[in-house]
Amino acid sequence: MFQKITCFLIVLAGQTCLSQTQDRAILSGKVVSNTSDLEGVYVINAQTEETVTTDASGSFSILAKADDILVFSSISFKEKRILLKSEDFSNLNFMVNLSMVMYQLQEVVVKKYDNINAEKLGIIPAGQKKYSAAERKLETATALNATANGGGMVGGSISADPLLNFFSGRTAMLKKEVAVEKKEFFMRLLENMFSLDHFIDRLKIPAEYVKGFEYYAIENEKFTIILNSKNKTSTEFLLGELAVKYKEMLSGENK
Repeated sequence: MFQKITCFLIVLAGQTCLSQTQDRAILSGKVVSNTSDLEGVYVINAQTEETVTTDASGSFSILAKADDILVFSSISFKEKRILLKSEDFSNLNFMVNLSMVMYQLQEVVVKKYDNINAEKLGIIPAGQKKYSAAERKLETATALNATANGGGMVGGSISADPLLNFFSGRTAMLKKEVAVEKKEFFMRLLENMFSLDHFIDRLKIPAEYVKGFEYYAIENEKFTIILNSKNKTSTEFLLGELAVKYKEMLSGENK
């Protein structure tokens, strides 16, 4: 008896589902928005729980009938629910307009970690000398590059490149490049630390001689050491002393 009741319920449920399916028809439509990325939007029939997704153009097809509710859901768009009407099935341009979800950052915090650098991260060995572009060329041109069998000097050889560079004058040229690079570095450092007005108004250097005074200052080894320390107070004090000497030199030349 129990088996007969179970079979009857299964048949009845199957007929109900078949009836519901037969009542529904394919609804074709398209989602639209102010973006070209319309693929992957979920279209769910809330009554039957059937789910399809839109293609790259936003088009979809789903089994439904009038009074069914279609749910449109995506991480990029606000959820939208549409109650279907009978005329929607005869509409060849059934479209659903979706609104994009706008994510707004409340706060952006940029932190500077002074203790994190290439050495701390193990990218380069600790204490390794840092070369500028000109210094790197000079180091490459003058390195002896000893090579040997078994890691020792016995049976090894020494590259002749440093000797060739020395006699050809390349080494001397590269040394000049290093010197010029250092002067350019100190000039940028000096000009970033003090404005043009400082030289004219505070140090009383004539405007046409400011550039010459800057070169005069960075030729002083003691001054470049202080300048490189980025101690503005000490740099300003020594710069004032050099300004006095420079103006005296200009007065002597103008006599």
